[in-house]
This record gives sequence, structure tokens and C-alpha cells, in this order.
Amino acid sequence: MADIIQANRLDSDETAFFARQLEFIKAQTYDKRYPELLARTLIPVSNEGGPGVESITYYQYDMFGAAKIVASYANDLPRADVRGKKFTASVHSLGDSYGYNIQEIRGARFAGIPLEQRKANAAVRAIEQGINTIAWFGEADHNIPGFLNNPNVPMSAVANTGKDVKGNPSTLWVNKSPNQILYDMNECANSIVSITKKVERPNTLLLPVAQYLYIASTPRSDLSDTTILDFFLQNNPYIKDVVDLNELAYDPSIPGSGGPGGTDLMVAYNRDPDKLELRIPQDFEQFPPEQKGLEFEIACHARIGGVVMMYPLSASFAYGI
Repeated sequence: MADIIQANRLDSDETAFFARQLEFIKAQTYDKRYPELLARTLIPVSNEGGPGVESITYYQYDMFGAAKIVASYANDLPRADVRGKKFTASVHSLGDSYGYNIQEIRGARFAGIPLEQRKANAAVRAIEQGINTIAWFGEADHNIPGFLNNPNVPMSAVANTGKDVKGNPSTLWVNKSPNQILYDMNECANSIVSITKKVERPNTLLLPVAQYLYIASTPRSDLSDTTILDFFLQNNPYIKDVVDLNELAYDPSIPGSGGPGGTDLMVAYNRDPDKLELRIPQDFEQFPPEQKGLEFEIACHARIGGVVMMYPLSASFAYGI
């Protein structure tokens, strides 16, 4: 790096200053985290495969066969076996860059101040935002799967047991009683257990922010000091965590957001790496600076394979809340 910088007419002190600053900035960007981007928190992350992998393949096996009563000399025993399906997801690169011009480098050294860290932070943020968006919604043009638009996860509308201001049936929680809301939450979670005959059991429920705040601040009844949220967590046998998530609210500017008909979405699922994974074979990385005119540009890169759901029946989507 020093040879590259020196060749572009930075003197030795400026070269040393720039090299030290970049090392510090890189360390800081790797430490930086943005908790409001929740995909990494709510979806187990896998870095398997490494930066060179072009696709990720996994197999799902099913056992079949049944035993029956047979005669002592029977030679037609019923057959048991396994069959498998192959699933492949492609891996793609995410990239951006940041840079400093020669005058910024010289001015910072002359004034004895560090180079601007926010440029590097913006580059990290852009890639993290890309990973977060793809994790939830996928990327259709490049066939990258996301969590919220997985076609194999069961999806259903919540019951229209509420009443709007005109007395018409409504699915919206603002038009429902606490009991009706609790029914919707339990139905979303418990349907996983009943459909799979207890093979799959959810542990997490995701809600749009507005609905989460409503149940977190609304009493279970007029005579109760327990909120709807507290009552649900105390009594549902499976769900241990309820989390609010911006991406579940319908947003016309985000393709694939919300549920059918521009409605808000609720998600129950098992937050277990055996059930689903966010594949990031190469996490955020930075490359040595490259001169472009009077600027030194630092390229940044990551690789993502989207969300792989090994067991889509371990999740359930409910819309209309």
C-alpha cells in the first residue's frame, strides 16, 4: 500500500499517516454494528463455504415405509427407505466503496486530526442494509431467496372477527378485542405444531412495530394490570420471544413487503440454525486503496446467498393484522 501511495506523490510522512489512519478506520468499521438492522439477530447466520463459493446446496431427506404383521416364512416384507431432494441457492457479491482525496489526507495530517471515519461507516452501513433487505425479501432478479417471501411457508389471513367503526367485519387488531387478538397470535404459533403433528415447535413471534406497541401497552382486560403481550408470553406453551420488526408492515416502496393486498404480516417460527440460515459466505471486507484521479478509493465487498429454509413448515405467516 505504501508503494502505491508514494507513487502518487504523497511524501513519506503523508504516506505513513495515511497507512496508519486506514488501519485504524478499518478496525473501527469492523467493530461497528447497527442493531436496528435485525436480520443478523433474528435469523441464524452461517459463514460456511467461504468467499469462493458460487452456490450453496443442501439435501432434505424423508423416510417412508410401514411395517406389518407377516408370516414366519414370508418373503414379501414391506420396504422402508429414504428419498432426498436437492436444493441450491446461488451466491452473489455486494459491493461499494469510499475514498479520500489527496487534499483531505494532507489537510488531516497537517491539522493533526484523524481522517473522516463516517465515510467508512457509510460503506459498512450500505452493505449491511443490502444484507438486511435481501435476508427479509430476497432478490428476485438474481434468484436469491429471502425469509418473508418464501413460497413454502404456510400463509393465511387472520380471522375477521373484529368490527370497524361502521360495524363491518375487520381483521385489523385496532378493531379487535384483546381476546380476539390473543386468538390470532395463538393460531399463528400453534398452527405450526398442529400441522406438523408436534414435529415443529416455534419459539419466536415477529410483529410490525405498530401492532407490537399496541399489545405491549393495552391491558388484557379492564380489570387487569397485565397487557395482552404479557398474557400471551405467560400462557403460550411455545413462544418465548415476541419482537417488533419494521419489515413486517406493508410499505409500497419496498417490493414484497407486508402480506397479500397490502396488509401487515405476523410471523411465527423456530429461530434455530437447524431450521433456517442466513448464508453470508464472505462478511464485510475492505481492499487496499486504489488511486482514481486525485482520490484514493477503498473498495468494500461481501457475499450473500440469502435465507435457506431447511424446514419451511417450522414457520407460519399470518396477514391482515
